[in-house]
Amino acid sequence: MNGYPPLAERMRPKKLDDYIGQKHLVGEGAVLRKMLDQNVISSIILWGPPGVGKTTLAKIIAQKLERPFYVLSAVTSGVKDVREAIEKARKARFFSSPSPILFIDEIHRFSKSQQDSLLGAVEEGVVTLIGATTENPSFEVISPLLSRCQVYVLKSLEKEDLIELVNKVLSKDPVLSQKTVKIEENTALFKYSGGDARKLLNILELVSNSEIDKEEIVINDDKVVSHLQQNPAQYDKNGEMHYDIISAFIKSIRGSDPDAAVYWLARMVEGGEDPKFIARRLIISASEDVGMANPNALLLATNCFEAINMVGWPEARIILSQVTVYLATSPKSNSAYMAINDAQALVKQTGNLPVPLHLRNAPTKLMKDLEYGKNYKYSHDYPGNFVAQDFLPDEVKNKRLYIPQGNQAESKINERLNSLWQDRYK
Repeated sequence: MNGYPPLAERMRPKKLDDYIGQKHLVGEGAVLRKMLDQNVISSIILWGPPGVGKTTLAKIIAQKLERPFYVLSAVTSGVKDVREAIEKARKARFFSSPSPILFIDEIHRFSKSQQDSLLGAVEEGVVTLIGATTENPSFEVISPLLSRCQVYVLKSLEKEDLIELVNKVLSKDPVLSQKTVKIEENTALFKYSGGDARKLLNILELVSNSEIDKEEIVINDDKVVSHLQQNPAQYDKNGEMHYDIISAFIKSIRGSDPDAAVYWLARMVEGGEDPKFIARRLIISASEDVGMANPNALLLATNCFEAINMVGWPEARIILSQVTVYLATSPKSNSAYMAINDAQALVKQTGNLPVPLHLRNAPTKLMKDLEYGKNYKYSHDYPGNFVAQDFLPDEVKNKRLYIPQGNQAESKINERLNSLWQDRYK
């Protein structure tokens, strides 16, 4: 195929009608389609995994709206490049003409100062920003910039999209459309692409190139596997799938499904994830999801973190597996998690309420004269090491924050609290 650009570039759509996938954004009646039909666009951030058409969509938007299109890559551009692009855009704009589009690929790689340099131009309408990112913008884009942009989520291409793409290649590509190409099987082709259009086209081109001199190019699972040599784990520990898989892992533990939890653990292990990252999430889950239903879970998860530091790969996977199974099979309670959430909400609602005088420390005579600590009852001076008294400010003294749940461990806790506080915990 000498003399031709790569297949992925040859097949890059130029019009919205040729764009495959993302029907929830660009299909008939969808939000982006409506805006483009009205010849308007606001600053947006396109968030999605690699190869789903973020850059292509940005180019189509600029072309359809007939706007100047400036491109920066966060990998190679600095603050100076951003300012120069903004200045070009400012000079290119006349009177009330629409603002040029500034496309920033991998915007999550921009530092805070680089993102700050965009703020004024976006706010004043000097440029319309389109950012592309594989990372969660909530974590990677500064709040002032994020508040000025609408975030649209792009999804991995579904099987129907991939089939449509392959058919389009075979009928319209200037090279492959001139050949007889037979797709006997597509399971491996779609599996290895992982919903990534660019990866699918690269695989298709790789296999086709090996048989380009034959009268008929036959593509099947064995040929795809043979050319790729291995089944690389579909896991980018620095990308969006990193967050998706850890989310599935934690939710499987929370859902008491040890099989699913160990599966997602294996996905991370095979993908080369940092074992300390996994162990930290196990510690959080032990407290957030198991909590008071089995307080030993936090001890085991904490010991897991120490153990993998001593052992390392590959044996650390066994320790991680043990703790994963233990947490997944433990009874669950989020009462501690809910308690601190409710307590923080109460503090935000009521502000800095004064500490009751009897609970205040009184290290000086003046404080004692002001009755700091007066009438405080020392619990250990009473039978059972308990005496009823108020520990909350008067304004919220009857507020319940910790609500024991129905597991065996917390049922005992609830019983004891009822015996101590009587009506308060009924």
